[in-house]
Amino acid sequence: MSVSIDFPPSGLTARTRIKICGLTREQDVDKAVAAGADAIGLVFYARSPRYVSLERAVQLVRRLPPFVTPVGLFVNAEPAQIAEACAAIPTLLLQFHGDETLAQCEAPGRPYLRAARMMPGFDLLDFAQSCSSAQAILLDAHVEGYGGGGKVFDWSLIPSGVSRPVVLSGGLNHANVIDGVLRVRPCAVDVSSGVEVGKGVKDAALMRQFCEAVREADARRADADSGY
Repeated sequence: MSVSIDFPPSGLTARTRIKICGLTREQDVDKAVAAGADAIGLVFYARSPRYVSLERAVQLVRRLPPFVTPVGLFVNAEPAQIAEACAAIPTLLLQFHGDETLAQCEAPGRPYLRAARMMPGFDLLDFAQSCSSAQAILLDAHVEGYGGGGKVFDWSLIPSGVSRPVVLSGGLNHANVIDGVLRVRPCAVDVSSGVEVGKGVKDAALMRQFCEAVREADARRADADSGY
């Protein structure tokens, strides 16, 4: 059995989904859920300081209530590693953050997110078209290696008319996410370092403030769309 996040189309007035990524501790999973996260991210990339083993990930996922989705982040992983994770966590949504081809993303037969590394000259429209089976395109900053490194990219690089829903990521925190939601109108937002006190160590107050800020942005967007 596999599940996916119910992403609304980008640009429509709807509740913005929230993913908190890079969780490594049970207490942080509990606090993320209590704050209102729709999904938690588990990093299976061994070079990341937020890496968790599959055994550890299974322990963390067991704490999730219904309707909170576990997301497994992979970077150029071997098919066997992905298959093992899918077998151990039947509800796992996949997130591909490396140089995976469309065929590699589709091979596991699971709903997936495809990360796009945003920089001047990057053709997001073409990239999204080439990933037509992705549940959403996750927009992150282009930095050395893989991942956004907690950096905000230039949101003006996002063109209109992207064919897939977009997830806004890269350097988000409670202070800038309202602006991000209002300007980009993503279907979801993804935060990691912006709610941390150390790599892989989340702060309950920061997670709560982030989720509250997203809800405030949604309320402002709904008011603006209704003309109030």
